[in-house]
Amino acid sequence: MNKNTYGGQAVIEGVMMRGATSMAVAVRDPSGRIVVKTETLVRSPLRVRLAKVPFARGVFVLWDSLVLGMRTLTYSANVAIGPDDGASLPDDSSQTALPQGAMWGTIAVSLALAVGLFFVTPVLIMALIDPMLRSSLLSNVIEKVIRLSLILGYMAAISLMPEIRRVFQYHGAEHKTIMAYEAGAPLNVDSVSRYTRVHPRCGTTFLVVVVLVSFVLFALLGQPPLLERIASRVLLIPIVAGIAYEIIRFTADHYGSAVVRAVMSPGLAVQGLTTREPDSSQIEVAIAALEAVLAGERREDPIVEAA
Repeated sequence: MNKNTYGGQAVIEGVMMRGATSMAVAVRDPSGRIVVKTETLVRSPLRVRLAKVPFARGVFVLWDSLVLGMRTLTYSANVAIGPDDGASLPDDSSQTALPQGAMWGTIAVSLALAVGLFFVTPVLIMALIDPMLRSSLLSNVIEKVIRLSLILGYMAAISLMPEIRRVFQYHGAEHKTIMAYEAGAPLNVDSVSRYTRVHPRCGTTFLVVVVLVSFVLFALLGQPPLLERIASRVLLIPIVAGIAYEIIRFTADHYGSAVVRAVMSPGLAVQGLTTREPDSSQIEVAIAALEAVLAGERREDPIVEAA
């Protein structure tokens, strides 16, 4: 098995792959051409040091992934739509960048909506149920069930949209390509298509782990008043994310263990909602993205933490 591991995400009509020092996004444009854009990842010495600190590093890795993901989504949308005259965009097109203010505004709104829906809403619902409960443990169990139901319901609902289903197919292509590479298999369509679309480092599994970790931490707080309960859920998000990241990292490193696979099976099962079986053309795009990253890497043993 390859020592080098890579991660990425599905974008609109394409896939983004990243390594330790480079990133590549491959998108199929309206003419059918695969447009590949590569970029060197530059991190400050402080961020490099913080990225090695257990529990703290998860927050920084996730933040980097969020910012990079937003930029590549914008790029892929512009390439997939194509210019007004119908011609293909050049690989180094500058027409695909969001204004800095717009990007940060989009990230802020997205984070606010996610926190509001998945962390605050369950607490507001519990405010109606808590007066009927005497057990703080039961209260937190119900809150966890509500939170997990919202997450799964959201994933299931958006998967019904044709455009999102295609993104989920590219997500499957991303996983298959990385699994094939990590197994040392040839990077061609026939070889890659044989691999599973489930990957232990997937962000979907990370979300499930976040819910489980949050249950343990929040249960320790009992049944605080409404405002304190909301504040605790929001303020503890970085800690929950840091712990969940370390769990994902550990389980990915020990995925060969039957015990680890059994423990992670619920999170892996949820990937059935966010991945779909890709077709050959989508696998081609994922392969193009990974090959571009492999060509651009300047380190022998890059390690990337989330797929």
